[in-house]
Amino acid sequence: MFFDLLIQGGTVIDGTGAAARVADVAIAQDRIVAVGPLAADSPSARRTLDASGLVVAPGFIDVHTHSDGWLSKIPYLVPKLSQGFTTEVLMSDGISYAPVSPENARDWFVYLRSLNGLQQADYQGWRTIADYLALLDRRVAQNVVAQIPYANVRVLAAGWSRGPLDDTQINIMRREIERAMDAGAVGISTGLDYIAECFATTDELVEICSAMRPWRGLYVTHVRYKKGTLAGVQEAVEIGKRAGVPVHISHLKAGSPAEADAILAYVDRVAVHEVDFSFDIYPYLPGSTMLAYLLPYEVWEDGPLAACASLRDPAVRERLETLLACFSVPLDKVVLAWTATRDNARYQGQSLAHYAIATGRRPAEALVNLLIEEQLAALSVLHTGNDEWIEPFLQHPKFMLGTDGIYFADGRVHPRVYGSAPKILGPLVRDRKLFSLEAAVHKMTGIPAERFGLIDRGQIRQGAFADLVVFDPSTVADRATYDHPHQLSVGIERVIVNGAEVFADGRAIESAGPELPGRALRFNA
Repeated sequence: MFFDLLIQGGTVIDGTGAAARVADVAIAQDRIVAVGPLAADSPSARRTLDASGLVVAPGFIDVHTHSDGWLSKIPYLVPKLSQGFTTEVLMSDGISYAPVSPENARDWFVYLRSLNGLQQADYQGWRTIADYLALLDRRVAQNVVAQIPYANVRVLAAGWSRGPLDDTQINIMRREIERAMDAGAVGISTGLDYIAECFATTDELVEICSAMRPWRGLYVTHVRYKKGTLAGVQEAVEIGKRAGVPVHISHLKAGSPAEADAILAYVDRVAVHEVDFSFDIYPYLPGSTMLAYLLPYEVWEDGPLAACASLRDPAVRERLETLLACFSVPLDKVVLAWTATRDNARYQGQSLAHYAIATGRRPAEALVNLLIEEQLAALSVLHTGNDEWIEPFLQHPKFMLGTDGIYFADGRVHPRVYGSAPKILGPLVRDRKLFSLEAAVHKMTGIPAERFGLIDRGQIRQGAFADLVVFDPSTVADRATYDHPHQLSVGIERVIVNGAEVFADGRAIESAGPELPGRALRFNA
């Protein structure tokens, strides 16, 4: 048999949870065609790679990303490739660039500017999720998978307003869900603290989620964290049970060890028995999100373009003052990570409390003025707690990795966008021994591939797609920090997507042809 690539002598961790073994891996075109002791009988390989002393694993799958916009501009997203990620699950938290209409597209570009990188000039006229995936298919270095962002669908049917929705609007949303599932989406994503979807009731979510029941699509949710994580998870389980769909919780974590115990006790005693349940998290406790997350929901009732005008209302500022006083993260721990304008870039890395003092304003007034100046385009990192508090979540059998990474080359971004997978493989497996290397790889490959319906992905076996990562288990580690986030991880030697090498020796390997190896994948297809 002729091989395009033969990876020789590596320690294969196949993504099933099985014990590691030394084996050769042969690739022809985009598939793995043989695994075993092959080198002596295979002189016809076009290229060979000596992987002695290295691990050969399936490519990692990031189930919670904010790469939607960046991939349309940066097809080789090195912060993610350098971690071994070969597949990105897009359109998380119920907010993205599709589906949109010509009437609301500009609003979405304004709202997402601090999260996903695009500006109005980048709009190419797409409308549907299928349209957007077509822009990425074979034009990026990684595979991409679509979710159905709930807020986008809700806005298409009912505009930005609070609601409640009438029967016609519900039917429009259900048809949009059915259309997206037919196009290959894996399910619905929500972010119930974000625009438009923050107004959705439990009953509304049940009604809409039931539309994907024939496909057994996933309900993937950033729960109502502002109301309390446990209550949010309980609502998600109720939605999944009543709608008859599986439930996956986005970036599930707790603000204290006691809260972690309570959440995981509920998961083990109730959630896994009520619904088909799973969750993702990244290996850091501090979070990151758009600074506008702190605003009261009423600001969004007329859409992002009108939000800046509403922020000038003294009543809104008074309401914000109250909200900030009871926000779960102290303002001296809310750090400005990125701003769109150069004038405010000097405050990157400084807290919102410091910014208020520096500008001589009360916190609510300072926040409002900053968001008006930036036209909402400001990112924050929320510095709370201890990373060890999330270790029980990482060790849980229902865990899989989602980086939730937000990338800006000129920002003080969260290090999770550069270091999540290597931090698990190195410090948490090799050093802290939270679980075995085989278990770690399984949580980042086979488990998410099965959960998100990625056929022939996430495993090293004959017939599977050749998405692979080769890494040094003795050196792999994250290097990104909160003060210096733009540092590539070490120990990831090579990354292969659909049989094509896309990263090696610390840099992207760009394709010589017009097509790139990354593909738009379809759910269960």
